[in-house]
Amino acid sequence: MAYTHCDRLSAVDTTFLELEDASAHMHIGAVAEFERAPLVLPDGRLDIARIERVIEAGLHRVPRYRQKLAWVPLLGNPVWIDDPTFNLHYHVRHTSLPPPGDERQLKRLAGRILSQQLDRGKPLWELWVVEGLASGHIAVISKAHHCMIDGVGSVELTSITMQTTPEGDPRLEGPPPPWVPRAAPSPLELVAAETLHRARAPFLGLRAVARGALAPASSVRACRDMLHGVIESLVAGMRPSSPTPLNVEIGPHRRFDWCQTDLDQVKRVKQHFGGTVNDVVLAVVAGALRRFLRQRGMAVEALDFRAMVPVNLRTEGDRTIGNRVATIVARLPLDARAPRERLERVIAETRALKGSHQAKGMQAIEDLGDATFPSLFIAFGRAMAVARPFNLVVTNVPGPPFPVYMLGARMVACHPLVPLYRNQALGIALFSYDGRLFWGFNADWDAMPDLHELVEAIESEAHRLADAASNGEAAPAG
Repeated sequence: MAYTHCDRLSAVDTTFLELEDASAHMHIGAVAEFERAPLVLPDGRLDIARIERVIEAGLHRVPRYRQKLAWVPLLGNPVWIDDPTFNLHYHVRHTSLPPPGDERQLKRLAGRILSQQLDRGKPLWELWVVEGLASGHIAVISKAHHCMIDGVGSVELTSITMQTTPEGDPRLEGPPPPWVPRAAPSPLELVAAETLHRARAPFLGLRAVARGALAPASSVRACRDMLHGVIESLVAGMRPSSPTPLNVEIGPHRRFDWCQTDLDQVKRVKQHFGGTVNDVVLAVVAGALRRFLRQRGMAVEALDFRAMVPVNLRTEGDRTIGNRVATIVARLPLDARAPRERLERVIAETRALKGSHQAKGMQAIEDLGDATFPSLFIAFGRAMAVARPFNLVVTNVPGPPFPVYMLGARMVACHPLVPLYRNQALGIALFSYDGRLFWGFNADWDAMPDLHELVEAIESEAHRLADAASNGEAAPAG
C-alpha cells in the first residue's frame, strides 16, 4: 500500500481560515530591508537566483511551506497535504520600484501586495524581492496565511534564509536536499481518519480530567483556575467595546505605514516607571490614539477602548509552525491626559489580567475545540467578530537582539503586519530587532486616509514618555 500523509489544522488555525472573506484577509506579513551590495552580481544586477537557492535549501526544515489545503469530504475539515506541483518560482517574485524609489512608493507597493488574498489552491505564502529603492537597500515583502503560522513562529522561520554572521552560507555549497511529495490520502481515508479522531478525542479529554480530579490539591487548584479563566474569556469575548471611527466595515484595500523607536529608550522608561516593554508600547498606543481620535472630533473621556493582545504559549524549544497563541483583552486609558498616568494605568490593567487566568481560559477553549469539534472554537471566533469585544489588535513579537544576514546582506529593518478583522480598520504590530522596535500599521484604505497622522502621534508619544523618564518624574509608589 502506498504511503499517504496529511496534517490536521488546529481549531485556531481553522478559525483563521474561516474568518477570512473578500475584505478581511487573514495573512500576516512584514516588510524587511537588506543591504544591497552582497546580493548583486558583478554587473550590478540583483542575484535573484542565489536568493531562491538559499530559500530552497531551507524549505526542508518547514514542510508546511510545500503543503496546500485539502478538505475532508462530507465533514468539511481542512487538512494539509503535500503539493505535487509546488514551484518555488511562483512563490518568490522579483519586482522593482520606478524612480525615485522613495519610502512612500515602497509603502504603497506593500499596501497593494498585502491587499491581495493568497490562492488557496497553492501553499499559502509569497515573498516579493524589491529593488530600485532610493536608500540603496533591497526590500523583501513577505506574507503567509495566519492559518499556517503566527508571529512568533514567523521569527523561527528566519532561520530559512538568515545567518548570524555575514560569512558565506554553507547551505549553498551543495545541491538542496531532495524533496519528494507524499501522496495525499484518498477521500475515504480522510473521512475515516477524521471520524476516528472525533471518536477518540473526547475520551482522552475525559481521562485527563479524571486524572486531574484525583491529583493533589495543586492540580485541583489549576483546574479551578482554568475554569475561572474560561468564564472570564467568554465574558470578555462577548462584551462589546465602544464604537469608534476605527470600527467600521472594511474593504479589501490596505494602507501600510511604519516607524521605529529606540528599544533601549523604551527599556529606560520601563526601568524608571515599572512594568514591561509591552506596557510601555500599550501606553504609547493609548496616547497616540487619544490624540488621533480627538483630532477626528471624538470625546475620548467616556470611551471603553480595548486592545486584543496575543500571548505566546510556546515553551522553551517549541518549534511549532502553526498557531500557539492565546489572547487577552486590555482596556486602554484614552481618557488619561498625562503619559505617566497612562502608563501607570496600563501597568495596573495588565497586572490584573495576568492574575485573572484569562489567557489560560482562552487556551482551554482552544484545546477543547481541538479535542472535540473545531466548529466550537470557530463559532466562538465568529461570535467575537460580531460582538467586537476589542477595537484593535496590538501584537509585539520579540526578534533577535543582534543583527542577522541573508547571503551576507545585513537586515537593517523589519516592519511586521497583523491582519484586520471585518469591523476593525487598524492593526498594530511590533518587532524588536537589534536594538530597535519596528512598528507596522495595517489599515483599511478608505477608513484611514490619515494613517500617517497616527504614525506621527506614535513617534511623538514615545518621545514624551522617554522625556518624562529622563526628566526624573517620580515613579509610581509600589
